[in-house]
Amino acid sequence: MKLPSLVVGDLTIQKPIIQGGMGIGVSRSRLASAVANEGGIGVISGVVLGFLEPDFETNPMEANIRALRKEIRAARELSPNGVIGVNFLAAVNDYEELVKAAAEEGIDIIISGAGLPSKLPELVQGYNTKIAPMASSGRTAAVICKMWDKRYNRLPDMIVVEGPDAGGHLGFSMEELTSDNRPTLEGVLKEVLEEIRPFEEKYAKKIPVAAAGGIFTGADIARYIKLGASAVQISTRFITTDECDAHINFKNAIIHAEEGDIEIIKSPVGMPGRALKNQFSEKIKTTPLKIDHCSGCMKSCHAKEAKFCIVEALIRSVTGNVNDGLVFTGTNAYRVNEIMSVRNLMNELVNEAEKA
Repeated sequence: MKLPSLVVGDLTIQKPIIQGGMGIGVSRSRLASAVANEGGIGVISGVVLGFLEPDFETNPMEANIRALRKEIRAARELSPNGVIGVNFLAAVNDYEELVKAAAEEGIDIIISGAGLPSKLPELVQGYNTKIAPMASSGRTAAVICKMWDKRYNRLPDMIVVEGPDAGGHLGFSMEELTSDNRPTLEGVLKEVLEEIRPFEEKYAKKIPVAAAGGIFTGADIARYIKLGASAVQISTRFITTDECDAHINFKNAIIHAEEGDIEIIKSPVGMPGRALKNQFSEKIKTTPLKIDHCSGCMKSCHAKEAKFCIVEALIRSVTGNVNDGLVFTGTNAYRVNEIMSVRNLMNELVNEAEKA
C-alpha cells in the first residue's frame, strides 16, 4: 500500500515524514533542504541559531535573527521546490521577533512547542506561513484550538503530538516520565484526535496530526497512520545522516550509544530533557558549573540557581566537544548503527512503511 501524502492547507507533502527540529544547530539548512528534496518536510531548529555569528555574545537577539534568515535562504536555495519549516520554542525571549522574521522570509510552516503559542496566528497574519503547535496531551491541543478559535477565528494548520520517548526537552514532568502509568504516544495521539474533533466539525476542516517521539522504522510510521495520524515526525534517525549539520563527533556519539546510555536530565529551563550519558551529564548531577556568559535566551531559565548553562552545553556538543556538552537524543538512539544519506534513509522508511 502506498503511503498517503500529507496535506497542510494548500501544501501537499509527498511523503508524510517531518524531520524534527533539533537544536542547538543540529538541524540547519543542509539537513532541512535534503529532507525537503526527498519529499518530506525539512525543519530548521530556530533555537539560538546565532551561536556561530561573531557578535553572538554581545548581540544575541540580532545574531539569532540574522542567522535564522541566512539558514532559511540557504535551505530555499538548496531546495527551491521543497517544503521547509522552522521549529521555535515559545519559551525563548526572542520568540516573536524570530517568528516574524521566518514569516517574512517565506517559510512554509512554523512548528512551535515548549509553551502555549498564544499569539502565533497574529504573528504570521498576512503571510502564507502554516502554523503547527506541538501538544503532549489532549488538553493542551484543546486549549490551543479553543484559544485560537476565540481570538483569531482560526485553527492550527497541523498539530504535532509529541510522546514521552522523544529526545531533548520534553513536555512531561519528571514524575510522569518515571510513573508506572507513564503516558504513551498512542494514548496521547488518541486523546488529541478526540479533543480536536469538535473544532474540526465547527470549521468543516480536518486538522492533520503528526505523531512524534520514538518513531524509528517504517513499520512505526505505518502503525501511527493506522491509528489516525496524518504524518510522523522523526528526529534521532536524521542525526546520523551525511547531511546533518552536527559535528561528526556528535553523530558518532549516537552510533556508539548502548541502550543503558540514554537518561533523563534536569534542565535549567525547568523541563526534563533526554540525553546521552557522558562525562558532562554525570558531572552536572553533583557539581554546579560556572556559567561564563548568560544570553538570557529562555523565559523559563533560572540562571542564578542553574547548575549549568544549557545553551553552552548544547553548543559544545554540536561543535564536536561531546564529552563536555549535552547530546540530546531520543530513546531509540542505541538502535542506530551507521551514517547514511538522507535519500537512503527516506527510501528505507517509505519502503518499510509501505510493506507494513
